Amino acid sequence: MRLGENIQYLRKQKKITQEQLAEKMGVSRQTVSRWESDEVTPELGKIVELSELFCCRLDALVRENLRLREDIYSDIEIRRVKPFTMARYVMISPNPEDDVNAYMDSWARNSGLLTMHPDAKRIGWDFPYVSSELQNRFGLRGYVAAYILPEGFETDCPGVEYEKQQEADYAVITVFDPFQNPFERIPNAYRRIMEYLQANNFREKPQDGILSCFEYVYNKDGVERMDVYVHVNGVTKADAFTQFN
Repeated sequence: MRLGENIQYLRKQKKITQEQLAEKMGVSRQTVSRWESDEVTPELGKIVELSELFCCRLDALVRENLRLREDIYSDIEIRRVKPFTMARYVMISPNPEDDVNAYMDSWARNSGLLTMHPDAKRIGWDFPYVSSELQNRFGLRGYVAAYILPEGFETDCPGVEYEKQQEADYAVITVFDPFQNPFERIPNAYRRIMEYLQANNFREKPQDGILSCFEYVYNKDGVERMDVYVHVNGVTKADAFTQFN
C-alpha cells in the first residue's frame, strides 16, 4: 500500500504543512505524521475526505504511486497569447469532441485552409450550455472546435462562425498522453491550474473577446500532448463549485 507516501506527496503538491492538513481533517499533526509514515491507516471516512481534498480517485490514493504523475504534467507557465481570428462550430451529442472535430476538419479541407496552411492549429473547449435534463436523460454534452486562421487567409466557405480573440494572458499546462485516461488526466490539469491561480471557479460572465479556456492537442517526439489554457483573469476566488469534466 502506498497510502502514506501518497498523502505526503499530495500534501506537498498542495503546498500545505502537516499542521494545516491536520486542521482541515480535524485531527492532530501527530496523526497526520503517523498516516504519512504508514504507522497508522486513516479510517475509511478520513480516506474519503482526503481523496476529495486532493481531487484524487479513492483507489488511486490507496493503491497507485502518485509520484509517477510527475511524468504526466508539465510545470505551469504564463503565456501571452496574441490576438487571432478563428472559425468555430459547436455540437451537442453523446461524443461531441470527435463529432465537431471531424466537422471542422472537413470544413478546413473544403475551405482550402489545410491546403494552404497544413499546420493550421485546431483548438477546442467545452460548451457549458447543455441542460441537466439533456445530460442526464440522453447523455448529451457540448463541445466547440475552432481553427485559428492565419493572417491573410480568406474564404467564403459556409458552415462556421467567425470570431476574433483579443490578446490575453493564460496559465498553461501540458498533459502527456491525455487520452490514455481522459476523464482523469484532463480534469486534473484544470484543477492544477486552478490551484496555481488560487482560484476555484470560472467567472460567470467571461470577458468579451477572450476565451475563458481552451485546449490544443498535438503530437511531438512521437508523444500525444494537450496544452490546457486558462485565462488568468477569467477565474474567481469566490466560493463556488466547478466541475472540470
